[in-house]
Amino acid sequence: MSLPPLKYLAVALACVLALAPARAQLPTLGDSSEMSTVAERKLGERIARELYRDPDYIDDPVLVDYVQSLWQPLLQAARARGDLTSELDDRFEWQVLLGKDRTINAFALPGGWFGLHMGLIAATATRDELASVLAHELSHVTQRHISRLVTQQNKQAPLVMAGILLAAIAAGKNPDAANAVVAGTQALAIQNQLNFSRDMEREADRVGLGVMTQAGFEPQGFAAMFEKLQQASRLNDAGNYPYLRTHPMTTERVAEMQSRQQLVARSTTPAVTTMDHALASARARVIANGGIDSLRGFAAEAEAQGLAAQPAVRQAGAYYAAAFATIKQRETAAAARWLARLKPLAAADAASARLVRLLEAELALAAGDAARALMLVDASSTSRPELLLAAQAQLEVRRAADAAQRLQTWVSTHPRDAAAWQLLARAYTAQAQPLRAIRAEAEAQVAVLDYKAAMDRFKAAQDLARRGSGAGDHIEASIIDTRARAVDSLLREQALER
Repeated sequence: MSLPPLKYLAVALACVLALAPARAQLPTLGDSSEMSTVAERKLGERIARELYRDPDYIDDPVLVDYVQSLWQPLLQAARARGDLTSELDDRFEWQVLLGKDRTINAFALPGGWFGLHMGLIAATATRDELASVLAHELSHVTQRHISRLVTQQNKQAPLVMAGILLAAIAAGKNPDAANAVVAGTQALAIQNQLNFSRDMEREADRVGLGVMTQAGFEPQGFAAMFEKLQQASRLNDAGNYPYLRTHPMTTERVAEMQSRQQLVARSTTPAVTTMDHALASARARVIANGGIDSLRGFAAEAEAQGLAAQPAVRQAGAYYAAAFATIKQRETAAAARWLARLKPLAAADAASARLVRLLEAELALAAGDAARALMLVDASSTSRPELLLAAQAQLEVRRAADAAQRLQTWVSTHPRDAAAWQLLARAYTAQAQPLRAIRAEAEAQVAVLDYKAAMDRFKAAQDLARRGSGAGDHIEASIIDTRARAVDSLLREQALER
């Protein structure tokens, strides 16, 4: 089954979340008994596996890191409030995947998988607005809303259920693709599953607001996001806001949220656009609009008359977008000029200065100056963007051993980091350690749930070890055998699910 691009995920949320509140256990697929959280996670993994293969999936370390700076406090707040139980915490994934689509959309899937489009990041004016969306989606999962669809479809086999969800993904903008998937899974009833329960929407609003305020975000961000969505709804949105189709704006929702926002606002500081959010939003805009004309347009915006009269955050966002866009066009001299304008504006704020420094390191790598890139990033930092940029630079200056040492330490605690595993494979190759390199390639495939591809690489490593080409690395060969057995078991489970 082929998956439509990630931009069609607009309706996935509606399909997955047309549910009822439940603290009770989930009904199992295929009978009237209750489904375990393990089974729900497996269903989510089946869909997430397809998302990783989607060409719109993107692992941008800078934006992933920024989103995580909002996501982790929300998770902590949900735990503290008791919304996120220890069982769900342990068994669900709680993973946010980014898509480079320009539409304004976010979604949740079974098993604690979440998606966020670049268009939504770009549309938010403050970190509080973005946190409000993430908190709302998180609450759909912690309140077990996703289980209702599974309950309603409890006579469908798991594979058919995954097909239903993927059909909803396709339905966002390509009805023909949706019909093909629906026909293939015999799930025409999906058309009746495309709207949220109003009660569930209100509950996700209520719980999400409590989570975000406990996490330290301003409640005005929730209200501001509502206002944007409400305005788009009044303007008869033509497709840029698929979030409205899966999260319909009703007068009841708006009134209730305005009332709740007034109750919690008290003396809190109004949500404002911070410099770091302006830069992250600018980066998202460039990624979402990667065509050559659009990239050139960012430089034109930065050159527009009157920009100098705008607030500093507005100027910084324009200069960052222009610099990042020109880096993508390999116009390194122009990018350096935009960075020169950007740096003074961001210098006073540590978070913003870091984002600018990372962008400057990206420019140095693009210009072929890996030594300068290493000077710009803290090679000892434990933050992912610095780690990956430093590793790339170290590989360029033939310091593969240094890169491998730090990357190996990182993946030991972050085994689901496919990008780190891929860089580690390059580092081992540069050191003439083919057995370790192939194993790292396999682990990168495991990280994106492609167990078949991972098994192919593990078998290649086993063949290499049997031929005596592993340079006597018996410990690594033993690890490969153990991992191969584990992945083979996962493949067998997948075969049984079919």
